[in-house]
Amino acid sequence: MKSRLLIIILTFLAGGAFTNIPAQTLNSSYFLEGATYRHQLNPAFMGDRNYISFPALGNINVGTTSTMGLTDFIYKFNDPTGKYDLTTFMNSAVDRNQFLGKLKTNNQINTNVGLTILSTGFYAFGGFNTFELNLKSNTSFNLPYELFNFMKTGMDQDVYHINNFAANSNNYVELALGHAHKVNDRLTIGAKLKFLAGIANVNGKIDSMDIALTGDKWEIMANGTLNTAVGGGHYKTKASNPGEINGFDVEGNAGAAGYGAGVDLGATYKLLDNLILSASALDLGFISWNNNQKGATHNKESFTFEGFNNIAVDPEEGDPNDVDTQFDNIKDDLKAMTKFYDEGKVSRTTMLATTINLGAEYKLPFYDKLSVGLLSTTHVNKPYTWTQAMLAANISPLRWLGASVNYSYSTFGSNLGWMLNFHPKGFTFFVGSDRMITSVTPQYVPMGNANANLCFGFNITFGRHRN
Repeated sequence: MKSRLLIIILTFLAGGAFTNIPAQTLNSSYFLEGATYRHQLNPAFMGDRNYISFPALGNINVGTTSTMGLTDFIYKFNDPTGKYDLTTFMNSAVDRNQFLGKLKTNNQINTNVGLTILSTGFYAFGGFNTFELNLKSNTSFNLPYELFNFMKTGMDQDVYHINNFAANSNNYVELALGHAHKVNDRLTIGAKLKFLAGIANVNGKIDSMDIALTGDKWEIMANGTLNTAVGGGHYKTKASNPGEINGFDVEGNAGAAGYGAGVDLGATYKLLDNLILSASALDLGFISWNNNQKGATHNKESFTFEGFNNIAVDPEEGDPNDVDTQFDNIKDDLKAMTKFYDEGKVSRTTMLATTINLGAEYKLPFYDKLSVGLLSTTHVNKPYTWTQAMLAANISPLRWLGASVNYSYSTFGSNLGWMLNFHPKGFTFFVGSDRMITSVTPQYVPMGNANANLCFGFNITFGRHRN
């Protein structure tokens, strides 16, 4: 149930045509010098020691960010039958203004799962070198306020205009080669060259949708596209309405769906003996998809939609069904609300979502094992762009132990984060979270926005300590 709304929105944009596999390094590690994978945040960061990752366990990150929370869509319900105690926002018992007042003009949901399959770092060639094989997967949604207004308000309003309703899922394997070089006692620079193999990419967007009430039905005029790139994949269409997409099939050995390249750039500069400035630009690159299937709306043709008549549940109607059943009904009606038509195979190139990091770390003069850091992060990926500012306190009381606690404020609200990093001779183990869940409902559903993540990893180290 916790992920059902995400599935509904993604299924809607694809017309039920696909499913996706649900990458970002822990920002809480940015100022911890002993953290193994800091170089993924800034390629100018050098390692504590040489290392090799434990296969598939070196660096695992699972997380979600959102301007909304599940409690915005599910409410307590006084069911006359006594069978259910929860209902969806579509229930007429839920006040319209109470629900819509929680939403923004554009509402974002992002999910990511990052996995380091294999990684190694070592000192040679005048600097610190890294080799990585990573799986990166990011799925994002932009949900306009007017969509929920239409769903909730219905026939109490005659005309609706919905813009920028979008979903994107990008999934690829990355082979990265990096080098960090100390130019002098103050300046260090770094870069990574990345070779990319695309697994799957889905991009659905409705640029505009005009909805007008005609009698007891809705007349819809939509302008949008749906692009799906999966090796060996193709759309399924309705026999009753030739060309209309109603599914997606993959035949034979899928293989890679596209190839691309990227680069990370970074630098650190010791402005003062105890003040270090840093900057990085990550994922500057592209993937060219060679098996992209295109779908589009027939924007010169309108069609009728009966509305969400089976969703708005009234207490006097009797059994309201459980929440999962209600969301299934919402999914079915959302699918009926759009029509994409197969336009065949076309070539397409997508840019990677670029991240810009700007950091400053001040080591306290009275105790140099303690520092404070300020990190600004901007993730450029319209319409899913977001920003974050993080203030961190970092301490390394022992040569083999480091910890960080931080507070951040972003497009998705405020969060508490932390990290523990154990790095004695022979191995490293770290665990942390940039977005802690601080309160939950009695059903263990997070309160507030759906912001949470967990990152951990185990690696083998060798060679002399850098210091």
